[in-house]
Formats: sequence, structure tokens, C-alpha cells
Amino acid sequence: MAPGDRTSNTLGESPPRKRRFARRPRSVSRAREFVVGLLGPEVEAGVADDIRLCVSELVTNALRHTPPGREFLVCVLPGRDVLRVEVHDAGTGVPYLCAPAATDDRGRGLRLVDALADDWGVSDRAGPGKAAWAEFKVAGMPPAARQEESR
Repeated sequence: MAPGDRTSNTLGESPPRKRRFARRPRSVSRAREFVVGLLGPEVEAGVADDIRLCVSELVTNALRHTPPGREFLVCVLPGRDVLRVEVHDAGTGVPYLCAPAATDDRGRGLRLVDALADDWGVSDRAGPGKAAWAEFKVAGMPPAARQEESR
């Protein structure tokens, strides 16, 4: 683990909630570990699994569409009973739901996000590219995370 990659904090302990990742395949697992490492025991195991899979899919899309030499940014935004994960990249184009054929080896990632997240979409961002995001209803969000949101 590289310095600064520690993920042992939970959302209620004021951890870093944004992290940049290099455009490398191993960044998928690092981004997933970063997000899941922020989840506390208050997040149900099934919801944590859904978040884990959706982060993998959004980050994989960012890897494919981030220009060489650029990084992508993962942001975790706790809200009142909602957790939003954003993946910012400098790539062009807008992600959309595909209808892949049974023999296609691509095109299913956003279908998984659509099925598992409570909401998802793509937003403009400052600078080039876009932010793909997914939101999850999280009952029992840590009180410190809720208080921080209301500031």
C-alpha cells in the first residue's frame, strides 16, 4: 500500500473523501478499497456489496475514457441517509445504458449500476470531462457524517 492509501477510517471519523487515482488497471481495486474503507459497520453488508460493485464499474468506465497521462477522481459524499459516489474523468462522451448482445464482452457495467444503485447519472464538472455518480440509501449513516453534511 502506498503512503496516503490508508482506508481504515469510516465516514464518521472525518477521513479524506476524495482521492485521485492513476489511469492504471490496479486503480480499480484501489478505488474500490478507498470507498469501502470509508463505510462503517452501520452500512448493511448487502448495500456495501452493491456500492463495491458499482464503484468498480464506474471506475472501469473512467479508465477506458480518461485520456492517457491523466488521473481520475473518486469522491464519496455522505448525505442524510444517502451515500453518493462520484467518479470524475477528463474523457469525452457521456456514459449510457447499452443493450449488449449475448456474445458482447462489454456494455453491461451501467446496467449493473442501474440495477443496484438507488439512483445514478452523469453530471458536468469544472474542467474537461464529466462526473458519473451513483447514490445509495444508507439507513443508519454515522451521526458524525450527518452532522458534517448540515454544516
